[in-house]
Amino acid sequence: MTTKHILYPNTKLWMAAIKPPMYSVAIMPIWVGTAIAFKETKVFNGAVFFIFVAAAILILAWENISNDVFDSETGIDENKHHSLVNLTGKKSLVFWLGNLCLGLGLLGIMAIAILQQDPTVIGLILLCCAVGYMYQGPPFRLGYQGLGEILCFFAFGPLGMGAAYYSQTQTWSITNLAAAVIVGIATSLILFCSHFHQVKDDIAAGKRSPIVRLGTANGAKLLTWFTSSIYPLTLLFVLLGFFPVWTLLSWVSLPFAIKLCRHVQENHNQPEKVSNCKFIAVAVHFWSCLLLGVGFILG
Repeated sequence: MTTKHILYPNTKLWMAAIKPPMYSVAIMPIWVGTAIAFKETKVFNGAVFFIFVAAAILILAWENISNDVFDSETGIDENKHHSLVNLTGKKSLVFWLGNLCLGLGLLGIMAIAILQQDPTVIGLILLCCAVGYMYQGPPFRLGYQGLGEILCFFAFGPLGMGAAYYSQTQTWSITNLAAAVIVGIATSLILFCSHFHQVKDDIAAGKRSPIVRLGTANGAKLLTWFTSSIYPLTLLFVLLGFFPVWTLLSWVSLPFAIKLCRHVQENHNQPEKVSNCKFIAVAVHFWSCLLLGVGFILG
């Protein structure tokens, strides 16, 4: 057996643990919120934008890392070979690495607050962090009660985008709130899709995820409704005058949405085949949100 064959599986596990594609989840609320701010004020503060993006990536890294730590305590990740705790065997080290990411991320948000002499943004992001902790952290573990998607919606939708918009304008926007609904739904789809392949492990650990509660067949039907809601909502906000017509560019992501729904409907009860659906959901989220932001800039 060659060195390449020995290292490759381990490399794949580390890449699965780090989850590089998932970090678009941190970037898109800031991108769309900033694009709306630019459309409405014609002002773009590049330093604030890039500091915010870096801070958001670090804070999401904290959430992902700490979730591995908290899940290791419940036994739900016993069969998850790409858990950072399982890969390293050093739960304490992983825990403090996550806290380091959180501290550095919050330092970036504090820098924005100091630059603007306004604590509002740090307050909103601290609220996002509290929501993120309650998702998996003890004693709350609200994700184990099936509430993770709701928490995700608010953290990456109204709260995250509200902070992004405010960081550019120091004010609020109904248009930004409307767009936050779409971004929040698109983000929650990723978390929803992550449950299909781990029903047995969730049941064994007492986790009442939406898929455990609904069953995989009903979960696939609900996924179709939520995924398809993104597009008529965008059209509705265009017709109501909140969004410029250019935001309909986000409909270019529709083929990914169709692929996601078909894939889950056909394989919802086959863990090996459906396990990749969250990455299709990432593509739906990335392209719909990226083009939504482009639409606001062009508009």
